[in-house]
Amino acid sequence: MKPYLAAAIQMTSVPDLEKNLIQAEEFIELAVRRGAELIGLPENFSFMGTEEEKLQLAETIAHKSEKFLKTMAQRFQVTLLGGGFPVPVSDRKVYNTALLIDPTGTEVARYEKVHLFDVNLPDGNTYWESNTVQSGTQLPPTYASEALGTLGISVCYDVRFPELYRHLSLKNTDVFFIPAAFTAYTGKDHWQVLVQARAIENTCYAIAPAQTGRHYAMRQTHGHAMIVDPWGVILADAGDRPGVAIAEIDPFRLEQVRRQMPCLQHRVFN
Repeated sequence: MKPYLAAAIQMTSVPDLEKNLIQAEEFIELAVRRGAELIGLPENFSFMGTEEEKLQLAETIAHKSEKFLKTMAQRFQVTLLGGGFPVPVSDRKVYNTALLIDPTGTEVARYEKVHLFDVNLPDGNTYWESNTVQSGTQLPPTYASEALGTLGISVCYDVRFPELYRHLSLKNTDVFFIPAAFTAYTGKDHWQVLVQARAIENTCYAIAPAQTGRHYAMRQTHGHAMIVDPWGVILADAGDRPGVAIAEIDPFRLEQVRRQMPCLQHRVFN
């Protein structure tokens, strides 16, 4: 494993599948032109609309999203994460699914989001993800790449559950993916500190693609897609507009931080 560039893409996805895929392709191409070999798209990258629309279109979204990810990874010869899209389970439920695709266009990891965002926020917005999403039943997978290190997958609300990341770190993960559509209300206070905490406590890099801006009705997200190093340093931040955060993943830095702060070796409880 040598140093390489990674990209966290930031989008403002809307209730228009084709429009979102065009936007995603533009940012993937931009990241590739800037040298990125590992690229992450945010949660809901291919569709962000009402729960009713999502269910009605779920089969189409799932099929086109998966085909898109495989095509883009193969075309640009990159490893690509699609950070979350609906895959039908029944007429009334979907899995919020993240897919990791290698440069040959082959699926190498699939994760169905476990922690569902069922919250009433003080700003008047209510999010009840479990109304339409079925919780995954498996811990997130890792993918060991000779070129990129060991990659671990999570999705959005997972970031509030440190035990999930400890599981990944005990699987020798070097890089966490944390794709999100974090609400504007919670994001301003919690997004950055949570991503940094998961990176610091596990001495891992964190690649956190994000949604930003207004998507439909009152749905607004925080933005600030970022890449954080194992010391908690923010290496790149996309701000609050669509774009790309790019930074180097350096195995020597990873080794240095783990040597200086060997907290994983000092664990008392498993």
